[in-house]
Amino acid sequence: MELPTVNLKTILLVHWLLTTWGCITFSGPYPWANFTILAVGVWAVAQRDSIDAISLFLGGLAATIFLDIVHISVFYQRAGFTDTERFGAGMAILSLLLKPLSCCFVYHMYRERGGFLGPSQERSDYQTIDSPEAPTDPFVGSEGRGHSPQGY
Repeated sequence: MELPTVNLKTILLVHWLLTTWGCITFSGPYPWANFTILAVGVWAVAQRDSIDAISLFLGGLAATIFLDIVHISVFYQRAGFTDTERFGAGMAILSLLLKPLSCCFVYHMYRERGGFLGPSQERSDYQTIDSPEAPTDPFVGSEGRGHSPQGY
């Protein structure tokens, strides 16, 4: 089954908004865990070719699923919430419910960037050190013949 294309910026925006609203009710470790992982997600957006950034974001999203379950179950009160606090708790729960889907999309992006020996391993712009190919000399072309280094 092919996943629809979702932009990483969209995933970050949705989780940032839901986490911000979730912070109305939950404080302490809830914002620290979620905003830290969203910062790693910003790093993954900034460095499009980095497998490290996207893999840390994927691992962090998976970890915050567990952390959110623990945090919401410990600090959720059945009674005594105002309407605003109930809204914040609902947004935190909605963020928790969307995180597995976000993990699927981010995992797809991870594979596109070359995770687990994906396609980008084949099209590297860098030459490996143990490559059997000899490096090309930039002065071998027609305009570079007879060119000698100038002394200073």
